[in-house]
Amino acid sequence: MVKASSRLFSLLLRLLAAAATLCATVIMATSHDSTTLFGLTLDAKFQYTPSFKFFVVANAIGCGYSLVVLFVPPTSSLSRLVIVLDVMVAMLLTAAIAAAGALAQLGKRGNSHAGWLPTCGQIPSFCHHVMGALICALVGVVAYLLLLLHTIHTVLTPLFP
Repeated sequence: MVKASSRLFSLLLRLLAAAATLCATVIMATSHDSTTLFGLTLDAKFQYTPSFKFFVVANAIGCGYSLVVLFVPPTSSLSRLVIVLDVMVAMLLTAAIAAAGALAQLGKRGNSHAGWLPTCGQIPSFCHHVMGALICALVGVVAYLLLLLHTIHTVLTPLFP
């Protein structure tokens, strides 16, 4: 009974992580806005920034990995490798959130020391999309961290009764 409930919990966490990272990928990939300033049209798209490109690719990898791992049987020899890959994907997603979050903060507040002005006042739709994508990705990372804690507990419990 404990095995079935443990497997179900892992399955639900993986599905949550896959859904959250898919939402983050789609929201960021569809984010764009434009504004006209002094007769110039300025466009904001995720493709214009390497940090946002990294964010989209990392979340797509996280989503794909979550879906592929659903088909790995828990009794196979690959299940030990899954633990290592879970850690790597969690670190990848955390790095992507950090990079995109730093750029989002710069767009929201600017940097007075460097003379960079905030841009979210001129392109609010883009900034709202970025914030939504960051929130979805954060849910995915939390799901991965819970999954890692659960997996570590499941692996170590038989060793230390």
